Amino acid sequence: MEGFACFVGGVSRSAARPSSLGRPEAWRGRSRLALALVVGLVTPLGALVGGCTRGEPTSTAPTASTAPSSDSATGSAAAEGSAADSNSTGSAGSAGSTGSTTDASTTEANAPLADVLSVSVRGTSFSVELQSPDVGCSNYADWWEVVTPEGELLYRRILAHSHVDEQPFTRSGGPVDVGSDDTVIVRAHMNPGGYGGQAMRGSANAGFTVDATITASFAEGLESSEPLPSGCAF
Repeated sequence: MEGFACFVGGVSRSAARPSSLGRPEAWRGRSRLALALVVGLVTPLGALVGGCTRGEPTSTAPTASTAPSSDSATGSAAAEGSAADSNSTGSAGSAGSTGSTTDASTTEANAPLADVLSVSVRGTSFSVELQSPDVGCSNYADWWEVVTPEGELLYRRILAHSHVDEQPFTRSGGPVDVGSDDTVIVRAHMNPGGYGGQAMRGSANAGFTVDATITASFAEGLESSEPLPSGCAF
């Protein structure tokens, strides 16, 4: 196509040049007509082929897309994300199991306990002030008792109900068969939880003070001795 356009262009230029041989006027008229026809044909062709002197625009091969690499990276990230989720879920599951075990142990080891705050004696009657974390029959102080230093039960005062809205509270009991100079221990019991709260040691004449040496293991077998609560009113 480019060779044809160059040929036609050459003919056009030759027809356009005035003859140096002095051709007749009629010939020149026909030459002009032929030139017009040639120009009419050449112009559209020239626009299509770009002419003889202009080269075809160089086309550049499309660059290979890098999208697949991006997709591959995304796929890797997704795979890593899935692995991380799996690991994270596994760790969370293990932590949950450990948490459950710890909670159970904590509940048993640190059960709320009842404390003896004060003790007063009048004759054979004891008045004992208690502080206990009562929440109802599911968790309340269910008795206080008087015990010898050797662990013998002298008296137990059963508490028939919880004292949620009365803290601390005082309850009296007796008669307690003990001399005015006899040393005794006064402690409380929690249901559940048992012994282990603050206890007091003293006598009717000397008074009572806190004894930190009285722990939950002191005379713990008395927990099953009569009398025992027959129920909880509220």
